[in-house]
Amino acid sequence: MRYRAAMVVGAVLAGISGCGQVLTTTRPGLVYPRTKTVDVVDDYHGVKVPDPYRWLEDLDSPEVKAWVEAQNRVTFSFLESIPARTAIRNRITELFDFERFDVPSVCGGRYFFTRNSGLQNQSVLYVAEDLNSEPRVLLDPNTLSADGTVALAGADVTDDGKLLAYAIARAGSDWNELYVRSVETGQDLPDHMKWVKFSGISWTLDGGGFFYSRYDEPKDAKLEASNYYQKLYYHRLGTPQSEDRLIYDRPDQKEWMFTGEVTDDGRYLLIYVSVGTEPKNRVYYLDLKEENAQVVRLLDQFDAEYVFIDNDGPIFWFRTDLDAPRRRVVAIDIRRPEQANWKELIPQAAETLESVSVVDDMFLASYLKDAYSQVKVFDLDGKFVRQVALPGIGNTWGFDGKRSDRETFYAYTSYTTPGTIYRYVVKTGESVVYKQPKVRFHPDDYETRQIFYASKDGTRVPMFITHRKGLALAGSAPTLLYGYGGFSIPNLPRFAVSRVVWMEMGGVYAEACIRGGGEYGEDWHNAGRLKNKQKCFDDFIAAAEWLIANKYTRPSRLAIQGGSNGGLLVGACMTQRPDLFGAVLPAVGVLDMLRFSQYTIGWAWTSEYGRPDDPEMFPVLKAYSPLHNLKPGTRYPATLLTTADHDDRVVPSHSFKFAAALQAAQAGPAPVLIRIETRAGHGAGKPTSKRIEEAADQLAFLTRALDMKATGFAGE
Repeated sequence: MRYRAAMVVGAVLAGISGCGQVLTTTRPGLVYPRTKTVDVVDDYHGVKVPDPYRWLEDLDSPEVKAWVEAQNRVTFSFLESIPARTAIRNRITELFDFERFDVPSVCGGRYFFTRNSGLQNQSVLYVAEDLNSEPRVLLDPNTLSADGTVALAGADVTDDGKLLAYAIARAGSDWNELYVRSVETGQDLPDHMKWVKFSGISWTLDGGGFFYSRYDEPKDAKLEASNYYQKLYYHRLGTPQSEDRLIYDRPDQKEWMFTGEVTDDGRYLLIYVSVGTEPKNRVYYLDLKEENAQVVRLLDQFDAEYVFIDNDGPIFWFRTDLDAPRRRVVAIDIRRPEQANWKELIPQAAETLESVSVVDDMFLASYLKDAYSQVKVFDLDGKFVRQVALPGIGNTWGFDGKRSDRETFYAYTSYTTPGTIYRYVVKTGESVVYKQPKVRFHPDDYETRQIFYASKDGTRVPMFITHRKGLALAGSAPTLLYGYGGFSIPNLPRFAVSRVVWMEMGGVYAEACIRGGGEYGEDWHNAGRLKNKQKCFDDFIAAAEWLIANKYTRPSRLAIQGGSNGGLLVGACMTQRPDLFGAVLPAVGVLDMLRFSQYTIGWAWTSEYGRPDDPEMFPVLKAYSPLHNLKPGTRYPATLLTTADHDDRVVPSHSFKFAAALQAAQAGPAPVLIRIETRAGHGAGKPTSKRIEEAADQLAFLTRALDMKATGFAGE
């Protein structure tokens, strides 16, 4: 069993050289820099599409850097004028200051886990010699940078618990560097690997080295450069990276990506082969005990998703959605791998199977039932044993371990319950609280309910709604509606300090589990991607209309929020229905659907969105692309975009161009602002201090945009 840390953003306003920018007043007290336009027109399949803000894609240019500073100056001047801002930030800081743990992992009898004392910018990795001994610091990322922007991005411990291989990310970048540390001494060994991205780390059983994935050193070091031709390597401990052995690559397939995973018995190396974000993969393997062994192509069709669970010698157990969109468990004998010889162990259920592990010779299967967690225990023949008793409607993760382990750990969270860690004894089914955070608020003052509403085409969609108990449904509560709807990623109940503060302010928090996500398996995902993407927006708009029709709120008091693909979601919804919302918070959004595939890993999203160079997908993409559907002279809701200058996942030019176009198109009095974080990326590894500041600015913006002075909160 492996420990893996969560993978987790001097110019003046006028006279900027070459930008042609001058001050422009759009409403009393709010002045934007006017952004220059350029004469750029692209031809897509005979359709001419202007791109007047193309120059904002040159992220390293002095012009763009000056534009960023000019926009930030306007944004922060506006935010500083909001009376509630300081009190909101103070309250978020107060609530954030609680001890947080992640699920422990056990290697060589030692317990490895992360802990944050409260306001530490990065969580610290600890090790304890046994369950009851005093833990000691193994790796403190806070010591690696003065501003807390170096984060632990992944880790793996040797089977004997003696060595830690770990990845760090700087300033929010997806690029990682790998190091090796002695668990006994806490000192790093000389090993150092660079140009690692989208990689796992997996040690051989003897601790002699590990497998990882990397790219060739980029010839173009620009942030936005595309990433192709990933390769899988083996690093032998104590040798330079230049001597690492190439295990697998495909020079004929530039988009293929590879992840290596050593089986718990140390016998085999599993090689996952994927193309971008498509939830279909191939599985190859290498027999590590066989001299001069060759890679065997076990599952070689890209016909489904296959996730290796464990093995019993040559019998490999997989979770798959082949012929089962909500997933099942099958056993494959690699000596007779033909599909006709597969054995189904756990059939597809009514719920969606999310993950499976094997601990104490039992399958621990985590399901989603209407977007909240259920966990079931099966024996190795697939016979149902019991359901794990969970505290309520919430979300769990963990349940990792080896077949020989007798215990495992899991976390449980809900909208009002911070992540609580439990120890679970598999044979008896006993759950005992191991670590329970204490937050300075009263969860019993709040309630969560799940409702189901009908989308535009009649599809039944779940939504969670959380607020103070005793809320009067008078159609006037400030309401924040959140969504994602993509890449088969489900929206699940989870605790967030900013949501608690929002509810303390009198707000309602709603989360819609729309199509495109993974709440109901691959059918639900497929119903909201490619040519079906508009259904995601229809679902989200229908959620907003339900909240209004059921007298939670009204349009002027309704805000929507989403990040990354969720930024696309709220961007598309605000352009399609600007009358429906009072405020919009798009974060690190995919907002230019005609050029998203040009940068970093954007090409990998074409399985989700389609390709702009495909004549069938181009009109679909153009029809909802937020950037291309802004209409000058429209009264748009108040908008605060957030992005980061080091985001090399969704490059910030998406937000730059959308902000410029929206400021130019806005006909109403509502502000259009962009907040651009420095030394930060897409979100993973963002320091606690930056998370608090951004959340406080977003909530402060909403107090102004939704006219929340009547709440009497935080100085209003």
